[in-house]
Amino acid sequence: MTGAGGAADSGLDAGSPADPDPDLATAYRAALDALAERGRFGIRLGLGRTRALLRALGDPQLGMRGALVAGTNGKGSVLALAGSALRAAGIRAGETPKPHLVSYRERLQIAGRPVDAATFTRLVTTAIAAADRLPRRLGDPTEFELLTAVVFLWFAEQRVDVALVEVGLGGRLDATHAWDGGVAAITNVDLDHMDRLGPTIVHIAREKAAIIERGDQAVTGATGEALAIVRRRAKRLGVPLTIVEPARILGQDRDGLVVELAGLGEIRVGLRGRHQAANVAVADGILDALEAAGIASVPPAARRTGYAEARWPGRLELLSVDGRDVLLDGAHNPAGAAALADAVEDLRPFLEQGRVTLVTASMADKDVAGIVAAARRSPALADARVIATSVGGARALAPDRLAALWSAGPGGRAGTRAETAPDPESALDRALGGPPGPIVVAGSLYLVGAVRARLVDDPLLRDPEPVDPGHNRER
Repeated sequence: MTGAGGAADSGLDAGSPADPDPDLATAYRAALDALAERGRFGIRLGLGRTRALLRALGDPQLGMRGALVAGTNGKGSVLALAGSALRAAGIRAGETPKPHLVSYRERLQIAGRPVDAATFTRLVTTAIAAADRLPRRLGDPTEFELLTAVVFLWFAEQRVDVALVEVGLGGRLDATHAWDGGVAAITNVDLDHMDRLGPTIVHIAREKAAIIERGDQAVTGATGEALAIVRRRAKRLGVPLTIVEPARILGQDRDGLVVELAGLGEIRVGLRGRHQAANVAVADGILDALEAAGIASVPPAARRTGYAEARWPGRLELLSVDGRDVLLDGAHNPAGAAALADAVEDLRPFLEQGRVTLVTASMADKDVAGIVAAARRSPALADARVIATSVGGARALAPDRLAALWSAGPGGRAGTRAETAPDPESALDRALGGPPGPIVVAGSLYLVGAVRARLVDDPLLRDPEPVDPGHNRER
């Protein structure tokens, strides 16, 4: 078992420096540009490049213990809940929440704090140099493969007690599966990324269940035919499998849930949405599995504290802006939109009075019609004032096309005419300047990130900016 630990140089930023460093700003921007440039290679599933890259970096992942978490939805919430409980127990955990909302550095966290800009820049430079030395026959590592290597390099340097690593896409061929930490968790399985993972739940479940390796402890919240696939994989490899049921919901309010969880009794969950009852059960199962594997022990008191204090920015995050309630949520696929619909109805009695305004944007390659249909399960969203916008970029759905989907009511009947705004800034201004009522910002995490960057000033997420040449630093 491990307890609190740490390295002398934490690589954790207490905030942005008071006096900007132009050299750091330039180097940091160059590191971000180098990662983005790798994005031209797209998504290329396979473990060969990642394993070779990790080998070139000295295999930093070897000897690192923890949990690899796959699933269609809920992975980030599970990491937030389990990570918060580990912190409450004094256990230093590395986490990989993704995608980021405001700063790329959000994707690398230890003890709930993002990597600082200087360390991030150094790690990316090191990883890219190693990637450039790989045999040409392997092809160039993608952005996510590089990021995966950077994660393990930093966690190894910092000697984290536990690693909580979120799978990027699928599981079997995802770059994170180059590592086996001893615990494999699958939150749930739904239809998503069908072009890469397969056309049915069974196909997708096979890809996700493949993260279970011989010698692991496994945990799942999957149901139905997906659960049958996970069971089969665990049985074939002789892996103990814990199947968890959602915690029983005892109550909800503006700040989260009260649930009953086996072994803990009545507890508070600091994340909103009834779907968190399933996620906290998976998180608790992961902590049990970490203990069974001899990796870390989190006592009941720390679990209760951790679950109550858990936060997951941009996911049913409720802000107060000049007296207005603003609810931020990704809801970028039909399952996520259905969870948002339920949450809006559950939260409605605790929010300001008035008609809901929905600010929304989406990527064109998503099941946008399915997202709209699922969101309309909420009467408040079905009757909302809708402002459709775009986050820009080649993948973004044009505001007028998104507005048309919302304006067409269920079954193609005419619905409430949606408005359009060219960008998130103007869409938010229009919503805040409109009539009273809650504002929901949802449909794309890129949108949520843009809005959150404006509304929340987090010192830990301030990236270094170049100094204005005309600025007198003595003044």
